[in-house]
Amino acid sequence: MSYDVSQKSLQLITEEMKLKEEQVTTVIELLNSGNTIPFLARYRKEKTGGLDENELRDLEEKLNYLNRLEQKKAEVKGKIEEQEKLTPELAARIARAETLQEVEDIYYPYKPRRQTRADKAAARGLKPLAEIIWAQEITPEELADAAKNFIDPEKEIPDAAEALQGARDILADRIAADPDLKALSRQRYWQQASIVSSVKDADSDEKGVYEQYYDFSQPLKKIPAFRILALNRGEEEEILSVKIEPPEESIVSRLAREVIRPDSSLEEEMLEIIRDAFNRLQGPALEREARSELTARAEEHAREVFADNLEALLLQPPLPDKTIMGIDPAYRTGCKLAVIDTEGNVLTTAEIFPHEPRKKWQQSKEKILALVEEYSVDVIASGNGTASQETEELLSELNQESQQEIPYTIVDEAGASVYSASRLAGRELPDLDVSLRGAVSIARRLQDPLAELVKIDPRSVGVGLYQHDIDSSALLEELEVVVESVVNRVGVNLNTASPALLSYVAGINSGQSEKICDYREKEGAYTSRSQLLKVKGIGPSTYEQAAGFLRLFSSEDPLARTPIHPESYEPAEKLLARIELKPGDLIVTRDSQEFKDKLAEKLDPLLAELKKLSRELDTGIPTLKDIIAALKAPDRDPRQEVPGPIFRTGVLELEDLKEGQIMQGTVRNVVDFGAFVDIGLKADGLIHVSEMADHFVADPTQLLKPGDIVRVKILEVDERRERISLSRRAVKE
Repeated sequence: MSYDVSQKSLQLITEEMKLKEEQVTTVIELLNSGNTIPFLARYRKEKTGGLDENELRDLEEKLNYLNRLEQKKAEVKGKIEEQEKLTPELAARIARAETLQEVEDIYYPYKPRRQTRADKAAARGLKPLAEIIWAQEITPEELADAAKNFIDPEKEIPDAAEALQGARDILADRIAADPDLKALSRQRYWQQASIVSSVKDADSDEKGVYEQYYDFSQPLKKIPAFRILALNRGEEEEILSVKIEPPEESIVSRLAREVIRPDSSLEEEMLEIIRDAFNRLQGPALEREARSELTARAEEHAREVFADNLEALLLQPPLPDKTIMGIDPAYRTGCKLAVIDTEGNVLTTAEIFPHEPRKKWQQSKEKILALVEEYSVDVIASGNGTASQETEELLSELNQESQQEIPYTIVDEAGASVYSASRLAGRELPDLDVSLRGAVSIARRLQDPLAELVKIDPRSVGVGLYQHDIDSSALLEELEVVVESVVNRVGVNLNTASPALLSYVAGINSGQSEKICDYREKEGAYTSRSQLLKVKGIGPSTYEQAAGFLRLFSSEDPLARTPIHPESYEPAEKLLARIELKPGDLIVTRDSQEFKDKLAEKLDPLLAELKKLSRELDTGIPTLKDIIAALKAPDRDPRQEVPGPIFRTGVLELEDLKEGQIMQGTVRNVVDFGAFVDIGLKADGLIHVSEMADHFVADPTQLLKPGDIVRVKILEVDERRERISLSRRAVKE
């Protein structure tokens, strides 16, 4: 998308986002030139004034909104012009509008619509009578006499009462359509209205999911996003009736101050018209608008929650150098097993049938144990879907009976079946049956969550808030941004990455990622980043955007193990020369903490002379800081700073839980009202926001994120609802 921003819009952005005009114009120029956000945030700090990725995306979002606003203005102006009703004053008003809603309000009176009561009255010649009322210069008695002049049976106006009603309809429509009056009503509506719900069909709510909404009311301005989504779902399932109770008297009073003249002799007449305008026209329109706006805000918030949770999930630490067995549990079709080596390659697959109907319990334990011993399995990853609890019991019993305790963990298998049947899975695992690919995916999710999860639709990972109730395409768009951000933050191994993972690297599309992998399969492993330019379809522009985010562990291109961009290799080499090192020396850092410490000790003093170095090396200070940070930790993976998964050797039952019991668990999902925690049972427990800390918590996502290891206290176990209430208050980590 290309951005062409007016001076007025530019000023609006700089004031709203507290940026310099030069920053905004530079970013616009860079975006228009095809640069990606991750690339600008990481490698163009001097030009953007140090804007980080979030700031750049906020700016891009604002630019997109302004683009839509200008398009809407042009569209509305053109449509009014077609009706030959565009005046210079109206054109100026459209030009001044700063929001899409404002443009919609201006256009409303000119919008094509079905014939209304006001249209019919106007067609019967009652506009003059309406103007007499609007002028408010005669008495009610005089108005009654004036109305008699409009009696015309041929126009279906049999008496004065019918004439007056038609005139009132015209004025009610005028009041309801006036953009300024509508803005006043809207302001009071949002400040004073409440959304209310009542039970419609309690029998359909067997588990009492919506009980708290059977008799519910909350002001619009205070209701949180998750409640809006819950009300919408309850209404959709026909369990709840939902409506908005407007502040009718307050709005009518406010409109009266604008419409009724101080010396009016038709005050009662005008009040009746205003009330009709609100109750019949403006009120219902505002309710539809409010419900739509509430839902839009709630969905936007839900997307943000999903995005935050997805980011945390993707940043879960990998489990390198481990041989892993993946188990995809099931009943009738059996549990699928797959053992992968330290690089994710499949060593073997198998099937066991421990559960109903075949119930080969003992044989299944023997098979698992045999595979563990034959392939020296370090850990088992079992999916959390159908038959998960029973399969965990199998593993627990196996541990109790065998001489060794085999650690296992439960992996969220959401989307594994989608991946198994995908074209990518067919390419990666061509010799495996679809049913066995899920077990491989589960094992790989433990080994490297990011590399595996990017292979599925991010909407399928199951860490959202009412994710199935929100706009699917908008959700995907937001989640794709998160995946792109994480992938580029972590970096991608050019020699092991799948096409799915490579497609999220800045500047690389899905077609190019396939060609990169095809080249690797035909020509062998890449030995330098520049070799990418030999791939058909990868030109200098793509290379510039992508190179810094691609990693190689090669003696030919030693700086490729770092996030240092090839365009900065020369200053990086000169910095290393200052401390009597060369790029090839960095290769030992992967295994030598002692060398890393010495490296940091030598590089740190250079931070004190950045201005001097900047002049000598003709490199910006922000870039120099990044180069030094990268040289100090060449193999750094931001995921290593996150705690790893909890491994178990036994299984819990619901009856094992006691109130007050302290347990350790893994946060699975964080939403507005709390966090769901896996404590080793089939159902996750919930830490309500009120039980998260000893102090008030406004936003749970600021305190916890998926993957966090927490200690919790059991508050209550509700077997009917299958709910476990947890608390972190006064529980020491």
